[in-house]
Amino acid sequence: MPEERKLLLQQIRPLLEEEKKEELEAILKEERSSAIAEIVELLDSKDKRLIFDCLDKQTGAEVLEKVDEATRDELFELFNESELTELISELNPDDAADILIEIEEDRRKNILSKLDPAESSEIIKLMSYSEDSAGGIMDSVLISVPEDASVAEATSKIRAAEIDEDFYSVYVVSRKGVFLGDVRIRLLLTSLEDIKMSQLVDPDTIYVEANDDQEAVRNIFSKNDLIVVPVLDRHHRLIGRITADRVIEVAEEEAAEDLYVMAGTDAEELESFSPLRAARIRMTWLLPCMVGTSITTMVMIFFKTHDPLIYIAASAFVPMIAAISGNAGLQTSTIVVSGLATGHLAAMRLKQVFSREVKIAFLVALSCGVIGGIACSVIWGIRGAESKIEPLRIITAFAVAMFTSIMVATTLGLFLPFLFRQLKIDPAISSGPLVTTANDSISVAIYLFLAVLLSG
Repeated sequence: MPEERKLLLQQIRPLLEEEKKEELEAILKEERSSAIAEIVELLDSKDKRLIFDCLDKQTGAEVLEKVDEATRDELFELFNESELTELISELNPDDAADILIEIEEDRRKNILSKLDPAESSEIIKLMSYSEDSAGGIMDSVLISVPEDASVAEATSKIRAAEIDEDFYSVYVVSRKGVFLGDVRIRLLLTSLEDIKMSQLVDPDTIYVEANDDQEAVRNIFSKNDLIVVPVLDRHHRLIGRITADRVIEVAEEEAAEDLYVMAGTDAEELESFSPLRAARIRMTWLLPCMVGTSITTMVMIFFKTHDPLIYIAASAFVPMIAAISGNAGLQTSTIVVSGLATGHLAAMRLKQVFSREVKIAFLVALSCGVIGGIACSVIWGIRGAESKIEPLRIITAFAVAMFTSIMVATTLGLFLPFLFRQLKIDPAISSGPLVTTANDSISVAIYLFLAVLLSG
């Protein structure tokens, strides 16, 4: 937390303890809603309630929108429906839709029924789109003019519009409402008043469709250095716009989701302040891992029946095989997942990625096989000198198994993200503990099989 936030927290804590509302109001009135949101996330329920009692409705609505999902879930429990309705009515329809979708359905319907009918209708329309789509993150507030309007008419419409947010262009549509392109404000201000918008419109304006995935929208912004992009429906009609600040939020959400999946949990656990719910979500990932490790145990028990002495000698090196091969596969899958998430063209082509990664995997596997064989021989020389087992066979088995396991794990790390993407499953899962556990089982099986085979 920045130093100024710490100072603010230190300043208001005594006032919260003594419930000095007037002094709290005076301090909070001078602070940005983003700063207040950070403070609210650190307070207990009683102090959260007191903070909101000291805020005007507009600021309170902004704070409600800016706090994290778990804090917002707690605030939903603190506020009654009338209070939530007042706060949500202060927000733009897109922000209101984002918040309402987090509220349980019965309560959401009651709140919507208390809002202005036009506002409620707009929010319901926005909520009909998938949460992760362009329609789900768009802002329906925009300025559009027909193609035969003059610069003077467009300028007058801008002056008459009651829009609180910044806008950077005017959108031009046909008489039937079909999107034609945009006219940047700069060009509008420097053109003669009697010029028609059809003469100024840029027909190559980049746009997205309402059902486009938000990750694809983020990549479009990144690759084209956009500030705003229009959103069209399937009939090519203009229905909204997405601004860069919203895309920044999307990028943060997508990055966080991938990190949680790769760590073996779900971003859903942050949507609630309940430890029980978070534990349940984590266990849904850990239980399959327990099954996977049980398979590894069964593999080891199976090979134990061949030769106890060989098994004991070989099993000492199992953790090294599993760890190195698993990490090698994780490195590959992380690189591929990152490329797919950012929309890099190279990562979208399996053949090109395979050509590069297989060479890297071969060099890594060869290096680890040689270095691992040397390490195995050193360790065997120190601790296995009195063993009756031929050390060269175990060392050879270890080196070959290290090489083979890394190649197999890397292949899995390469192909699984593409496979999951084709199946419409988040590719980040391929870097999670489920696949890592599978890598462990496969690598251990390969190693013990080679150890038994080469040891005669």
